[in-house]
Amino acid sequence: MKALLSQTTGGPETLAIGSRADPVPGDGEILISVKACGVNFPDTLIIEDKYQFRPDRPFSPGGEVAGIVAAIGSNITDIRPGDRVIGWCCWGGMAEKVVVTRPHCIPIPDEMPFDEAAAFILTYGTSHYALKQRGTLQPGETLLVIGAAGGAGLAAVELGKAMGATVIAAVSSAEKLALATRHGAASGIVYPRGPFDKAALRALSGLFKQACTADGADVIYDAVGGDYAEAALRSIAWDGRFLVVGFPAGIPRLPLNLALLKSCRIIGVFWAAWIDRDPAGFQTSARELLDLYQQGAIRPVISARYSLEQGGEAIAALSARTAMGKLVVMIE
Repeated sequence: MKALLSQTTGGPETLAIGSRADPVPGDGEILISVKACGVNFPDTLIIEDKYQFRPDRPFSPGGEVAGIVAAIGSNITDIRPGDRVIGWCCWGGMAEKVVVTRPHCIPIPDEMPFDEAAAFILTYGTSHYALKQRGTLQPGETLLVIGAAGGAGLAAVELGKAMGATVIAAVSSAEKLALATRHGAASGIVYPRGPFDKAALRALSGLFKQACTADGADVIYDAVGGDYAEAALRSIAWDGRFLVVGFPAGIPRLPLNLALLKSCRIIGVFWAAWIDRDPAGFQTSARELLDLYQQGAIRPVISARYSLEQGGEAIAALSARTAMGKLVVMIE
């Protein structure tokens, strides 16, 4: 099979098209003929050996795929060859075929296009787990989403609105704010790009506080990190929940006196580990998300599509933090 391969540690420019033997599904595994692969922030890290997992080389980046079941291993009874599915694999997705385990495979409705399916489960799954299980977001609460025009952030905006919250979008451009507003944000701010000195950090904190009003944000969804995290934490409500989702702007250093003063909670969100620890919970979450999709309450925004040969370009575009919504690599 044809695959985009990482054969040496480095950035997107080190990736190249190559050939690998077709994978074979083992016990409890499913072989997917990949039609599309979503591009996500872990793809930018894993090829540079900066992610939690370090696969042996050569490997293909891409952890979120959609396609057709080509074959099944033993002990698979509820999925058949020919079924249309989403698969989560951590890596290996930017290839013509990939093997996933049964708990990481979800049947999709016939009306769901493969590009939207490949842009669905990681971002919506992460945001659903963050807001429901970790943040316990309630109707009528205020939700501040930092990085609200990215794949995960935009999913959080849509889900926050569907859960009855008032959503405030924090983004880096007016164009991104317009996108977040179209997808459910009630209001928002455009924040400047760092790095920040002390005066700029104070101004950034003031911007977040102004957006959240005097009562503050009940839940803060931080998909950016860096200096934005502390500035946003200063705008949290009493007994608020600060969700640690991602760090494209760097790993923040939060002064814990802020958590004491607001009696708030700083909560990690590690969706990939949760789905392995609670596969039944993951399947329930996936069904709820597909129901929302079929109701029209959520729908991935795909800003660009790339060929398999252009997969490195897609990862580079995501690394630059200029993309809005999701980027997808089309295998066919």
